[in-house]
Formats: sequence, C-alpha cells, structure tokens
Amino acid sequence: MTSTRADMRYRSIEIDGLDIFYREAGPRDAPVILLLHGFPSSSRMYETLMPLLARDYRLVAPDYPGFGHSSAPQPDAFEYTFDHLADVTLHFIDALGLQRYTLVMQDYGGPVGFRVALSRPERVEALVVQNAVAHEAGLGPLWETRKAFWNDRTTHEAALRAHLLEGGHFVLDEAADQVAELMRQFLATRPAR
Repeated sequence: MTSTRADMRYRSIEIDGLDIFYREAGPRDAPVILLLHGFPSSSRMYETLMPLLARDYRLVAPDYPGFGHSSAPQPDAFEYTFDHLADVTLHFIDALGLQRYTLVMQDYGGPVGFRVALSRPERVEALVVQNAVAHEAGLGPLWETRKAFWNDRTTHEAALRAHLLEGGHFVLDEAADQVAELMRQFLATRPAR
C-alpha cells in the first residue's frame, strides 16, 4: 500500500507476517535517516520534522508492531520485548535495502535502536538520541569512546561531538525547525563515504 501527501509517502510492508506501516520522505538516493519512535507514540511524531530534512535526506519512520498503523498482534502471539522489536526493525531495514543510515532514537527508540546499532555497527553513520534510555549492560567495545567521554569530557569531546537540546518528549512539537538545523549541522560534519 502506498499513498502520498505533499512530499510525505505513507506505505506498508509485510515483515515477519506483520503489516508494518512507515512514513517516508526525500530522495531515494539521498543519505538515509531512520527515525525510531517512542512510547506511546508512533512514526506520527516525526511528521513535522521529516519535511524539514527531506530535501537532503531520505527519511524513513516505521511504526513498531502494536503501535500506530502497524499490525497489533495479541501479546500471546507476539513477544513485545525490545529484542523482538529490534529484530522486526532489522528485517524492515533489510526489506527496504537500507545499507547505511543515521539512527534517530526517541524514548523506546533508544533500546530498539541501540540493539540495531550493536547488531550492525558498520551500517550506522551517526546516532541522534532524544530522551532515550541506554543501559550500560550489553554495551560492547564500540562504546569505549563514549565511556571515556563520560569519565573525562574535556579530553574526549573532540572524538565524540554532541549537542544537547532541552525539550524532552515534545521537542519536535515545540522546536522542529531547531532540531532539523542541528541535525543538518551535525550530519554535515560527518566525513563523506
């Protein structure tokens, strides 16, 4: 299923026997930004941000199973864990043929997105984290730079640039244009591949 409103495309794809809904915007050959939503939201939370970045990026925002317009199987038929949501997300990424991407993770998007990143670190261009939880358990060697930064910001800040924007769950409703500009600036600092 595909429908379009302005530059936004609304689609569904079958993943693991489930109908997974997603929003997409921007050129298909542009660098990919994969937007992972939080709880109790859906990909709808990115509706204001996507048009602001769609000129330069391909934005893809899926609804997890049980959220938004995706299938919502009963809990006895689907294990609603972060591990399982990450598996479905990885299969979604494969089905769309996404080879490299920036992960934007909000709330539940953190536990899902970090699992995706740890599963395929070579595909991750950058991480944009908004109000997401990350637990140290399970973080492997790829996180050594971040751990060093946490212990000594001054020495390790150049290796791990970050911009913190106060806004919590509602930052996209209140400051989408500022978030888009900060993402644009951050992604422009990434080396070309």
